[in-house]
Amino acid sequence: CECAGALLAFGATREALDTVRYLRATQLADGHWNQNQWLGGTPYWTAVQLDETAFPVLLACALHERDALDGVHVTDMIHRALSFLVRNGPISDQDRWEEDAGINTFTLAACIAALVCGATHLPPGARELALDFADYWNASLESWTAACDTPLARKHDIPGYYVRVAPADALHDRGALQDALPIRNQSIDPHLPAAAQVGVDFLQLVRFGLRSADDPLIVGTVKLVDALLKSDTPNGPSWHRYNDDGYGEHDDGSAYDGTGRGRAWPLLTGERGHYELAAGRDPLPHIEAMVRMASSGGMLPEQVWDSDPIPERFLEPGRPTGSAMPLAWAHSEFIKLVVSRAIGRPFDRPEPLWQRYGGKRPALRRVIWCPHAPASGVPQGVKLTLAMNEPGVFRWGFDGWQDVEEQATEANPLGLHLVEIDPGALKAGRCLDLTYRRQSDGQWAGRDFRIQVNPPG
Repeated sequence: CECAGALLAFGATREALDTVRYLRATQLADGHWNQNQWLGGTPYWTAVQLDETAFPVLLACALHERDALDGVHVTDMIHRALSFLVRNGPISDQDRWEEDAGINTFTLAACIAALVCGATHLPPGARELALDFADYWNASLESWTAACDTPLARKHDIPGYYVRVAPADALHDRGALQDALPIRNQSIDPHLPAAAQVGVDFLQLVRFGLRSADDPLIVGTVKLVDALLKSDTPNGPSWHRYNDDGYGEHDDGSAYDGTGRGRAWPLLTGERGHYELAAGRDPLPHIEAMVRMASSGGMLPEQVWDSDPIPERFLEPGRPTGSAMPLAWAHSEFIKLVVSRAIGRPFDRPEPLWQRYGGKRPALRRVIWCPHAPASGVPQGVKLTLAMNEPGVFRWGFDGWQDVEEQATEANPLGLHLVEIDPGALKAGRCLDLTYRRQSDGQWAGRDFRIQVNPPG
């Protein structure tokens, strides 16, 4: 999808459409795509990355906006993909680097964008729910993925920052950011808490128009990643994926063997260039840096060396390492950055997303509670929707199961089954106790959940 977006950037709509045809043919019945697969569609690895379900929707919508679908029907593909997102998100089995489960800003930005852009292809009831999910996830981003008043924030004099990946429990427990998040490419996992790990994925929030470039939390995270992840090479600046990354050559230059030390990625130089453009600055230095980091044959590597030269291993600062080359994703990023500079905005910023949010965090108007993503609080005056992936019954009461009510769910065309709680019953200071029973087997959930009603705002 990233490569097809680059093709679209210089007008190769037919080739981009071929990618949509391929994706439509290889989409799984439940709406998502394999993590990776052989060309014929046979899966290779089997984890789920939610952004891989979102990006085909964005590509199809980008072609639709240009009236370039040429009779290829994408409505069913989009419908099933968005249904999968709401039935499984916002937690992803893996982030885009194929490493950790949790809530990731890059992944979430892609999912929100897909829900907004794809909503126009849905029937009315599904369309409204898709937009409700997009607004809810967007309004909740900071609650789930931002850390404030931590040792890192105080050391670098910033109000807070987006973490690399927030553990799944951060949906209902802010304390979960202190849980250790695995770093899987170190010989010994340092067991750093999620709040002590920062990556570059948050820049997608600005690129897609969910947050402005001058948002204080964005600016604070930029300052932090520049302190922790930036490498100033002779060929220009580049960035590591996250602190304590072990994916790259060892210090002596020997090859990555399951462990190593993460190196700088030209791809991330391009992503930072898109941020600079959104901030009103010229990204030309980042374009020129990517050119200088390419091989003599013009191929962009996955990583460049960012330590002292080791001539006997052909490792020179700012030049390709032994990593994958060419990295087609980096080539597409370069193309899009060149085109973005020419048009004065990120080429792949979805227009419906920009029109809906314009870089501003939306007000929280609805909380959507799901068994796989349980919310722990709702402000008074905010609507509360209970949702599950199959028909069933919700039972709830207040403050220790007083005033108990029970209601069967109603099906929504997006694939969820819903109950709306009367907003008048949600008074600040009350606690809503709930559980549910599935229609398929008649079994209760086997546990109770609690949602605190908080003061307005």
